[in-house]
Amino acid sequence: MPTGRAPGVLVLLRHGQSTWNLENLFTGWHDVPLSEVGVTEAKEAGRLMAEAGLAPEVVHTSVLVRAIQTADLALAEMSRTWIPVRRSWRLNERHYGALQGLDKQQTAKKYGADQVKVWRRSYDVRPPDLELSDERHPSHDPRYAGLPPELLPSAECLKDVVDRMLPYWFDGIVPDLHAHGCVLVSAHGNSLRALVKHLEGLTDQQVVDLDIPTGVPRVYELDSAFRPKSTRYLGDPAEIERRAAAVKAQAGGSEPRGESAP
Repeated sequence: MPTGRAPGVLVLLRHGQSTWNLENLFTGWHDVPLSEVGVTEAKEAGRLMAEAGLAPEVVHTSVLVRAIQTADLALAEMSRTWIPVRRSWRLNERHYGALQGLDKQQTAKKYGADQVKVWRRSYDVRPPDLELSDERHPSHDPRYAGLPPELLPSAECLKDVVDRMLPYWFDGIVPDLHAHGCVLVSAHGNSLRALVKHLEGLTDQQVVDLDIPTGVPRVYELDSAFRPKSTRYLGDPAEIERRAAAVKAQAGGSEPRGESAP
């Protein structure tokens, strides 16, 4: 139960490269594991947190295996795999609709790089919907069987992710920040951008321009209103910049194979 303790430290961790990132495919809600590079990134994140003296007391993840693996590997590096775990679909990556599973470069050639950039990096423009009958639709996935059908997306824009993530922030994460000194959230590029938008009061355009590097802990010291007193990334600044630049390059759908992507 909450102790009334003042909010402490919140750590956001974007998962690293997955196997579909390696194949240059739109991933979204499709469940794929980390690649070897992604495993290395997750372990490195754990070492960085341990070296910074951070000791998460509870971890929140999406229900997608790449975020779960990232949390497990990072916590193993800190010898903290025993801490409580909460999982929620509300921390999932943005659902890419009918683009899910398609090759990004081929999609850019078919629809044009400008259109793909709009779908990927605009705030309120969704990609084409999945049909309910499509096996890729979340209504066919047993992990969402208990959710009301109207909550399951056929496609999402970033605004949609903000709207479905915020209830979990208030009802799931905030109570743990009351009760614990350090909370870790292992999730995805767009669900974490949505959370950063709320925490830092970013405008729609600012959050569109935000590039969160993969596998790099983003650490917030929070005040009593759950607003950041300070924000920092852990790790080598040059490597952080490289990973952020790789994320930024994805926007046009023409990134080289092997770079991390949603």
